[in-house]
Amino acid sequence: MIIKTLSENTSISKDFASEHGLSLYIETKNHKILFDVGASDLFLQNAKTFGINIADIDFLVISHGHYDHGGGLKTFFEENEKAEVIIHQLAFEKYYSARSNNKIAYIGLDENLKQNRQIVFTSDYHDIGNGIYVFSGIPQSEPLPILNNTLFKEYQGQMIHDSFEHEQNLVIEEDGKILLITGCAHNGIVNIVKHFYTLKGRMPDCVIGGFHLSSRSGGDEAPEVIDRIAEYLKDTKAKYYTCHCTGIEPYKRLKSVMGDSIDYLAAGSELTF
Repeated sequence: MIIKTLSENTSISKDFASEHGLSLYIETKNHKILFDVGASDLFLQNAKTFGINIADIDFLVISHGHYDHGGGLKTFFEENEKAEVIIHQLAFEKYYSARSNNKIAYIGLDENLKQNRQIVFTSDYHDIGNGIYVFSGIPQSEPLPILNNTLFKEYQGQMIHDSFEHEQNLVIEEDGKILLITGCAHNGIVNIVKHFYTLKGRMPDCVIGGFHLSSRSGGDEAPEVIDRIAEYLKDTKAKYYTCHCTGIEPYKRLKSVMGDSIDYLAAGSELTF
């Protein structure tokens, strides 16, 4: 299995552009998959740098209904007319973020794309096939990221806190290994990993994604919270690759506790399993 980072907040070199967003290219034995498409068409630019043809993608999974993960969806549809696009049935609701200037900004997906024939809507579980599936419906046994407090959805004409029912996670099983991929882990990375264990009866071998420990308008999660998360993740014995909304400073703190069990992915990064 090969994973290449097409879009992320940072990049490994000037050859790859960066943005506040996430997009991963995943190549298994049987399929070519995209997990999210970043905030713009940048994922396409970096795909070309990698030599990846977006028209060849078999499945696109959108992790949740925020622009920094689905902003490139229109571009994707222009480049690819065959792939199934796996999106939670609540992902096209209206989502907002409170900014530091006390204004509310729309951060949802382009509603004009909702009727596209390639879209497959999901709920708590969807089997893509060949050991690939998505799941949501995360029980919240541990506190959610404090930075979720700045995120809202429109419901019956009122602005309420987002419950993140629209967030889904991708699992790929191949050659006896299990890979878990999260978008922003708004439901809490510990809650997600715990629920995975409930579903599978074992921990994943590798976890990739953002952990929502940092926000451009809300700062970083409390150090003691990051330490508790780090201790739990370290004890799972999985390998972690984090990025995007984890934030550089929270990542450094995670790294100080987790050591070699965690590393950072930037645009242009490539992993082979």
